[in-house]
Amino acid sequence: MPAEWEPHSATWIAWPHHEPDWPGKLEAIHWVYAEIVRALATSEPVEILCHDERTRGIASDNLSAHHVDAARYRLHLVPTDRVWLRDSGPTGVLRNGSLQWVGWAFNAWAKYDNYQRDARVPEAVSGISGWPLLHPTRPDGSTPLVLEGGGIETNGAGTLLVTEEWLLSDVQVRNPGMTRKQYEDAFAKYLGIARTVWLGEGCVGDDTHGHIDDVARFTSVDTVVLAYEEDPSDANHDRSRDNLRRLEHASRQPPLRVVKLPFPEPVMMRGERLPASYANFYVANSTVLVPTFNDPADRIALRTLADLFPDRRVVGIHATDLVWGLGTLHCLTQQQPRAQRAADGS
Repeated sequence: MPAEWEPHSATWIAWPHHEPDWPGKLEAIHWVYAEIVRALATSEPVEILCHDERTRGIASDNLSAHHVDAARYRLHLVPTDRVWLRDSGPTGVLRNGSLQWVGWAFNAWAKYDNYQRDARVPEAVSGISGWPLLHPTRPDGSTPLVLEGGGIETNGAGTLLVTEEWLLSDVQVRNPGMTRKQYEDAFAKYLGIARTVWLGEGCVGDDTHGHIDDVARFTSVDTVVLAYEEDPSDANHDRSRDNLRRLEHASRQPPLRVVKLPFPEPVMMRGERLPASYANFYVANSTVLVPTFNDPADRIALRTLADLFPDRRVVGIHATDLVWGLGTLHCLTQQQPRAQRAADGS
């Protein structure tokens, strides 16, 4: 599995249409998505799944209004339940230079009943892109392996970050009975991972129960940014302290640089704390998209990531409305790694 900063052929997203994900705010989310595509399209082609003809029309109108170059994106009619392609979409890996999609089984984070359309997204992406799809299984060889892309983070050199809360806690069981060792074996088999580093918990308000992409991300082979809450009275403080301790322990061999990212002030909606985190950035070929929250810490996060990605344009995307859907930029995107060989190996 390549690192996210390695070359992409495209970024995949799905246009929002499920109003219950953003109660009362769906109209505003269309404009946020248009801004996201506008920023991405300067970096790489954008492949956009549209639930139906109405959704495709809304997407086309909004993208045109934002003057997005129509040659830089394509709209595909593919029914979806939700739009979080980081999790419902397949993960791209390179095998002998050719792209292969890894289509994890998807069960809507073991939380929702309506996910049957999302479970078919990997087949759609494979068909549209023309690259083959592999369906991973649990150790018994017959049961599909349930995972989500937001839970895995690699440096492209064989190291993977995951959290125990996501895969080993009793709260959200994806694959009942699977052990730590069996997960590590699966990561080695399907993603080429040699070393798995287990952090503890994700951030407060995370609907997925512990995805890594809200707390810790690689920015180079030997550098990790960690969302860290300094305020001892904040519920994220103890979690981030524990994750820092685990990263410091893991960095002893081989050396690993840990850089802190702040959390914004808690973002609340109708009494619910939302998973607002700067760690949910997305790295495109020439651009890094960073969620911002009208917070003084926005400036710190943007500057920190600009220093870590000096060869890319760092762009803030206003995400206070977007995070009402319980995810932001990394959650909604999925990169297609650039292959060095054609599908037939030539």
